[in-house]
Amino acid sequence: MTTWFISRHPGAREWVRKQGVAIDRYLDHLRPEQILPGDTVIGSLPVNLAAEVCQRGACYLHLSVDIPPNYRGKELTTKELERFGARLEAFSVRREPLEP
Repeated sequence: MTTWFISRHPGAREWVRKQGVAIDRYLDHLRPEQILPGDTVIGSLPVNLAAEVCQRGACYLHLSVDIPPNYRGKELTTKELERFGARLEAFSVRREPLEP
């Protein structure tokens, strides 16, 4: 079982290290075919990728942050992530068929 941290942001990587979370692999971008049942994937993934992680039998932990509008789209530091309440939250996401 592998714990993956998916983020290209240095502040997020530093933040997760400071939380004491044991990460096996750091990646800038997720390739879902790498994920195996029992793995843990941590990041701020788009919902379609989070669903694929869950479908593959892995646990998805979302890096949730309450970012004020004037900080969106900016590279956040670890201190800013802490100030904006960064936290890991477990989600189970699944794709549903559309009804015609």
